[in-house]
Amino acid sequence: MSYLQRRRFLWILFLIGLALIAAVANATTLVRLKFADLAAQATAIARVRSLHSTSYFKNREIWTRTEFLVEAQSKGQLPRVVNVEMPGGIVGHLHSRVDEVPAFAPGEEAYVFLWAAPGGEYRILGWSQGAFRIRSDAATGTRTVTQDSAVAPLFDPVSGQFRPGGVRNLPLAVFQLKLKKALEAAP
Repeated sequence: MSYLQRRRFLWILFLIGLALIAAVANATTLVRLKFADLAAQATAIARVRSLHSTSYFKNREIWTRTEFLVEAQSKGQLPRVVNVEMPGGIVGHLHSRVDEVPAFAPGEEAYVFLWAAPGGEYRILGWSQGAFRIRSDAATGTRTVTQDSAVAPLFDPVSGQFRPGGVRNLPLAVFQLKLKKALEAAP
C-alpha cells in the first residue's frame, strides 16, 4: 500500500469515526415511566381526535403542531381545541424525524398525557409513552387502547436493560378505569 493509499484510508476511517460519534451524541434514550407516574406528572390528560398537523421552523429546527379536538378531559383544563407541539416533521423537501415522537393522522383518536412547556405550548409527556391510540376492531366493534411505546424497547432503570412494555390492546373501558384509579392515587 502506497503512502497516498494509506493516507486516504486513514482519512476515511477518521470521517467514519466522526460520523459514528455524531450519531451516538445525538441519540435519545427514554427511561420508561410507570403509568401512575405519567398520570401524576401530566398537566392535562384528554381523549382527543386529531384534526390536522402543520410543520414549521422554530429556532432553526423543524417542529410539528397538531391540532386536536378535545372529546373528554380526565385531568387539567384544556380548551375545546388544543395545539400540541413536538419536534420533527416535513417542511418542503426537508424531513426531520425524532425517534419516539408520536405523529398523528387526521381523524385518529387517542388519549394523550400532556405537559405545558415553559412557553405555554403543550407537549406529549414522555413522547411515545404519553400517547395511547384508540382503535376499533372492524369485525367485533371492540375498542382497544395501545400505548405508542408498547412496541419500542425503552430503558428500564430497575433491570438496567432495554425492554418493550406498556399498554397493549386494553379494552377502552378497562383503560378508562385504570386511568381513573391512577388519578385517584396521584398526590
